[in-house]
Amino acid sequence: MNPGAAPKPITQAERDEILGIVTRHRDRPGPLIEILHAVQDRLGCIPPEAVPLIAGALNQSRAEVHGVVTFYHHFRTAPRGRHVLRLCRAEACQSMRGRALEQHAMRSLGIGLGETTPDGGLTLEAVYCLGLCACSPAAMIDDEVHGRLTPERLDGLLRETGGVKP
Repeated sequence: MNPGAAPKPITQAERDEILGIVTRHRDRPGPLIEILHAVQDRLGCIPPEAVPLIAGALNQSRAEVHGVVTFYHHFRTAPRGRHVLRLCRAEACQSMRGRALEQHAMRSLGIGLGETTPDGGLTLEAVYCLGLCACSPAAMIDDEVHGRLTPERLDGLLRETGGVKP
């Protein structure tokens, strides 16, 4: 989520959905991860308002649930954009100016890692290997991988994605 952006409040239907998910999973051993996955699959993210609901239903503290949500990179507290740009941060990509590409992307998009452009068009994420080490630096736009990226090539790919104007 972008800093300073207020999360959209959850609806009563979403609240009921979250509690239904908790009810379905609560009697399993260590259900928290399964519950978080199910909530994110259903709602597109784990809204901050879901944390106290889940914590209360599992007799856990908000801090325990929040800690799991924020520890695992898979979990999001805000919906992703229409498109997702994943930049590789593994050693091979770093050695081929991957960090400079990352800095360029953040500057040109006006967002940081884990954030979404204000128009909801693109979410920028870090990944730790795309398997294109011989073609570093690499990125994935939605489900398509791209190697040997330069800032100019990345900008062109983002423009081709549609609606994304770096």
